[in-house]
Amino acid sequence: MNILITGCNGQLGTHLHLLAEGSAHKFFFTDVEQLDITSAHAVNAFFRHNDVDMVINCAAYTNVDRAEDDEEAADRVNHLAPRILAENAFHAGAHLIHISTDYVFGGSLYNRPLVEDDMTNPTGVYGRTKLLGEQAVAASGCKYTIIRTAWLYSEYGKNFLKTMLALTATKSEVRVVFDQVGSPTYAGDLAQAIFHIAFSGKLQEQAIYHFSNEGVCSWYDFAHAIAVMSGNTRCVVSPCRSGEYPSKVVRPAYSVLDKAKIKHAFGLQIPYWSDSLEKCISNLQEK
Repeated sequence: MNILITGCNGQLGTHLHLLAEGSAHKFFFTDVEQLDITSAHAVNAFFRHNDVDMVINCAAYTNVDRAEDDEEAADRVNHLAPRILAENAFHAGAHLIHISTDYVFGGSLYNRPLVEDDMTNPTGVYGRTKLLGEQAVAASGCKYTIIRTAWLYSEYGKNFLKTMLALTATKSEVRVVFDQVGSPTYAGDLAQAIFHIAFSGKLQEQAIYHFSNEGVCSWYDFAHAIAVMSGNTRCVVSPCRSGEYPSKVVRPAYSVLDKAKIKHAFGLQIPYWSDSLEKCISNLQEK
């Protein structure tokens, strides 16, 4: 199988690259330097010159606050690019696995784990452009699997884990919001799930799934666990409300994803969030 992976330098793309080592499949690992997926001309040319059986789109504009000031850039990456990839996948007969986000829900309509067909209600540019990307993929007619995830972190790139590791190592106190609840997702676990799904032989023509690690916590709980597991216990992690940190966008207050559908469809065993966090911190400390 020939597989195009976009956004290969990000957290998820890096883990997919590591998992692909030694695989019998042929991978095209690309980021913006190798393939500008916001350019229809560039993507069309790539598909003309390469046989592509599957596309895994990890690319996204994920800076939630900056998106409010640069909607055009967020729309190009989160909406236009998935549309271009989906249209080319349709003509090539390829299957597109597209990564989306809990932000499409907005986090205000439900106080129970979110299922795939719940009503969407994005509250900012990031969530809105990601939802438009999902809709463009669905409208293309291609074979697709959309995987929504949340609170992604890893050993690579910029993320909440690495920010908290730096702060708790150097500050006497860190204040973190306790009124936003979700499930942290280790990019290594998501990458393994994606490959399991991709090569399972059970892909449906068109489907949406949710994936995060098991369990529920607040950002405060997450930060506290990071401090304890990393040994940065001299820093006091204190809870605060979201209102104490004004933002250009309302972040989801409740974005726990129900994973029953993806577990049933593919027989996935999903690790508990704190177990994966401990593994990730251990990997960082070994480096």
